[in-house]
Amino acid sequence: MLLVFALPFVVSNDYYVNVLVLVFLYAGMASAWNIVGGMAGQFSLGHTAFFGTGAYTSTLLFTYADVSPWIGMIAGGVLSMIFAAIIAYPAFRMRGVFFAMATLAFGETLRILLIYSRKHIDMPYGLSINWDPGLANMIFEDRSSYALLTGAFLILVTIVAFGLSRSYVGIYLRAIRDSEEAAVAAGVPMQRYKMIAFLISAFFTSAGGTLLAQYVLYIEPTTVFSMAYSVDLPLMALLGGIGTVAGPILGAFIALPLRDVLLELFGSGAAGLHLAIYGVMLMVIVIVLPSGLIGGFKSLQTRLRKTTSKREESNDA
Repeated sequence: MLLVFALPFVVSNDYYVNVLVLVFLYAGMASAWNIVGGMAGQFSLGHTAFFGTGAYTSTLLFTYADVSPWIGMIAGGVLSMIFAAIIAYPAFRMRGVFFAMATLAFGETLRILLIYSRKHIDMPYGLSINWDPGLANMIFEDRSSYALLTGAFLILVTIVAFGLSRSYVGIYLRAIRDSEEAAVAAGVPMQRYKMIAFLISAFFTSAGGTLLAQYVLYIEPTTVFSMAYSVDLPLMALLGGIGTVAGPILGAFIALPLRDVLLELFGSGAAGLHLAIYGVMLMVIVIVLPSGLIGGFKSLQTRLRKTTSKREESNDA
């Protein structure tokens, strides 16, 4: 935790501070996704709906009603939780790929409705946020302050995820993930705890949308409701170690810088080549390490212990 707050002061290059801001933000949102997707085993592909809801709620309130983004962030989180509850009622009756497709459809539906609503509401396609620095406006003159803000967001989500994993709620969620039938047979109120995980995940993902909106100071439907968020967040959790507290953080710290490096190397040569290479590299990592980097590290530790114990037994003999 101290390292998260120390890095913005140690790193002085503006480009690398920008990378820190995005890594902290994505790590926090990937950890939020992991609460429902990793701990509870509900593989959602619709978190872009909550991200976009948070971004638009806070931006609209700040731009048209002069409401502080801090309040707008909470309002967006509550609205995202309402949306999550609405979609959860029918979606939780589905499993596996059907649940994933249902959540994906919900995110796309919100994006299309927002674009279509412009025909009836006098609202520009893109919304710009006036640059008015101040803590109350969640706008800062230097990127290091944004890095501290997103770092605090990451730490908060991590603390919540860690607390859940160590509580009886986490035990229930893991039981649901391992076998829903066995969890129900053991008396676990499955729908209630899946709903709790989904609501918490939606709230923090929505907060991430507000943070990014206040950082870039511009939003539009195709960016904040982009399906890329619904794919990147679970991918980061899978890369680091789905279902673990540290896995999504590790995945974000690897995936985002890797994508930037590939963009720098191949982005100017052929459009989209860096994304193709990025996708292939991540696929290889996930295939080779199906339990993620943390799972692979634990497996390596287990093998080394077994090898050491065998050598000790042979030496004793």
